[in-house]
Amino acid sequence: MEAKIYNNEGKETGTIVLPESVFGLSWNADLVHHVVGIMQDNARTPVAHTKDRSEVAGGGKKPWKQKGTGRARHGSTRSPIWVGGGVTHGPRNDKLFGGKINKKMRAKALFIALSEKFKNGEILFVDDFKVKEPKTKEAKVVLAKLSALKGFEHLLTKQKNSAFIGLGEVKEDVTRSLQNFPNIEVEDVKNLSVVDVLKYKTLIITKPEESIKFIEGKLA
Repeated sequence: MEAKIYNNEGKETGTIVLPESVFGLSWNADLVHHVVGIMQDNARTPVAHTKDRSEVAGGGKKPWKQKGTGRARHGSTRSPIWVGGGVTHGPRNDKLFGGKINKKMRAKALFIALSEKFKNGEILFVDDFKVKEPKTKEAKVVLAKLSALKGFEHLLTKQKNSAFIGLGEVKEDVTRSLQNFPNIEVEDVKNLSVVDVLKYKTLIITKPEESIKFIEGKLA
């Protein structure tokens, strides 16, 4: 299993042999769905929060005596049936939504997503992403040349989630030059996850030999 490697100019510079264990797996929707769901839950930050009857203010005194008034008996205005009282079963910001993912399951889900991405021709291997200086226009020139390749024309035209660029070697000038593109995410390839692979239309991997070697080692 081989793939072409391109340079900043969008020209082919060579090929790379891809491991079957990473790029040759069949699709497993159940595993991918399970891992992605837990990862998204772990990344969730609960904001909505309601107070229960033990947290609302007031209600220290019994509203009226137990008997003789002709009205229903009440012990506190903190009760959920009172206006201004506590909320029953409302959202809480201390609720934990996530869970634990087995290391092998996480790696296997990533490999399955990469295999599907490669099968659909949505992975681009670039020997190195270089810019003369950390400016948006410099990065745009490189992206324009890469978008001239067949199947990657959307790099500059797709408004959302166009490409995830996994840098085999993190460079501050490259990161800064790409940070103004709202449809592109730049990250160290070491932090690549199945969520990133599925979220973005195209996956660009730089320093492919070193990057793939690291990705393959995730299952070790």
